[in-house]
Parts: sequence; structure tokens; C-alpha cells
Amino acid sequence: MFLSTLAFALANVFVKKVSHIPAMEIVFFRCSVATIFCFIGIHRAKADWRGSNRKMLFLRGFFGTTALYFFFTTVQNIPLASAMTIQYLSPIFTSIIAIFVLSEKVRPLQWLFYAIAFSGVLLIERFDPRISPFYLAIGIFSAFCSGVAYNLVRSLRGTEHPLTVVLHFQLVGAIAGFVSLFFAWRMPGGLDWLFLFLIGVFSQLGQIFLTSALHKEAVAGVAIVNYSGLIYALLIGSLWFGEEQSAESFAGMLLVVFRVLLSVVYSRRMRDLEKIESSVS
Repeated sequence: MFLSTLAFALANVFVKKVSHIPAMEIVFFRCSVATIFCFIGIHRAKADWRGSNRKMLFLRGFFGTTALYFFFTTVQNIPLASAMTIQYLSPIFTSIIAIFVLSEKVRPLQWLFYAIAFSGVLLIERFDPRISPFYLAIGIFSAFCSGVAYNLVRSLRGTEHPLTVVLHFQLVGAIAGFVSLFFAWRMPGGLDWLFLFLIGVFSQLGQIFLTSALHKEAVAGVAIVNYSGLIYALLIGSLWFGEEQSAESFAGMLLVVFRVLLSVVYSRRMRDLEKIESSVS
């Protein structure tokens, strides 16, 4: 997860650098590059690229692509740290959706943590004029789609090779992105081509590490390390893009991160206690 967070942070930097290119066009280049790496990896691993549960694989790709498109849109139009903070709501949706998909529990205290985390996002929007309600809503919807995708990845654990899961995400993104080119296309120029290639490379590395982590750990457990990405976003946004944060916005970010982390730690602690109690009884 540390490697995944670092790779995604670097990919987001280059997404910000090509803000003049339509978000879905970036999705096309990102997923096309990643698809090539996926096929190479699958060939070396001698895995089946088609998979066995194609309906679930398609749904994972659909929700992943939707989340990616809306996240890129927020990255291009609001400060990097704010976009990432809103995306950090995804563990909340992951946990809630897991109630129905994976039969996991959300305890009463966790609902309080989630409410405080949402209040942190509203605090950011309230005191940062660079964030409109429209992009806030887009960011929240992206987090929701990520939550669905994470649960689908978890449900495919043990039945599909991690690279096969990643490949179907990239294929859906590449096809949807290609179709979008007929409606919105802007020719990249100069360093844009390099930036688009690096988006694909770092996103692919981040996706592989993330999928591997989700296959080996409970859905909510990977969220702890994921929040180190906010540090990257704050530093990169300030030093590279000159994005300063007000005290109120920074307080909102801390609310989101701290409360979701509390929820994850609390959830893992309760699971450990349940295991101990069941072993004793």
C-alpha cells in the first residue's frame, strides 16, 4: 500500500500537468498504456486474461472507470490536496457497501466517525472558494464508485488472478475512453505525450499494488496506509503548483483523515477481539 500510494500520487501530479486535456481522453491514454503492461504481466504469470467471472470483472471495470473519470475531473479543477481528501471518503462507502456485498459489519461508533469525516469535507468546501458544490458532488460520487469497485475486487479474491482483475479495469477504461475521443479530442503536444505515458505507468504500478493489498487484507484495512498520500498532495500542491491551504481547509482535511483512520483502527480492533473471543469459547 505504501508503494501504491506513492505511485498514484505521482500519477496525479501528471494529471494536473495536463489539465488542458479532457479527463476522458486522459483515461484513454492511461488505461491503454496500462493494458499493455497488464498483458505482459499476465503472459509472464501464465494467467488467464479472460477470467472466469466476467460479469463481476466488467462491473469492477465499469465502476473503476467511472470513479477514475470523475476523480481526474476534480484533480484538474480544484486543488490537488482537496481532490484527494474528498476521494478519501471512499473507505466510508466501501464499508457501507460491504454490509450488503460482503456481509461485513459497521458498528454504531463508526457511523459517528463517518459523520465527522463528511463534516470535514463540507468544511473544506465552505472555506475554500476554489471548490464549488458541483466539483464537491463529483468528487463524492467518484469516492462512492471507488467504494463499489473495492468491494468487487475483494469479492473476486481467490477466484481471479490480481492482474486479470486489473486488466479488465484497464480494458473497460480504454474502450470507454476511445469512444469519448469522437466527441471530445485535444491533440497533446510537446511534453504532454510524456506526461500521459507516465500517468499510465505510475497508475498501473499503483493499481497492481492496490489489488494485491486488497487480495491479502480486509477491505477497510488497506485504508490506513493510503492516507499517507495526503502528505504527498499537500507538499506537491504547495511546492509544484503553488496551492496554498487555509487553516480552515487544512482542519477539514485533518477531520476527514483522522476520523476515517479512527474508524479503520476501531474496526480492526473489534475484529481482533471477536477472533479472541471465538477462540476462547
